[in-house]
Amino acid sequence: MDPVGIIIWLVLGALAGFLAGKIMNSSGSLLTNIIVGIIGAFIGGVIFSALGVSAGGGLIGSIITAVCGSVVLLFLLGMFTKGKKKVSG
Repeated sequence: MDPVGIIIWLVLGALAGFLAGKIMNSSGSLLTNIIVGIIGAFIGGVIFSALGVSAGGGLIGSIITAVCGSVVLLFLLGMFTKGKKKVSG
């Protein structure tokens, strides 16, 4: 992949992670948003493919897919982290 493609990939990941964070009322750093967005894009692609659904092609479809997958990822992470209590010591 060329450097411009990698930069676009990272920007789309950051945007998807940021939008998913706003939807799920959570916040994260730029790096966290990129990671959530990239993993979310994969999850969204798997879910949409399994359901036979398409968000359309191109940039907008990619963002929609990534945001939906990122929301699912943040929801699942929230389920695992809300029950844990901080241990001081």
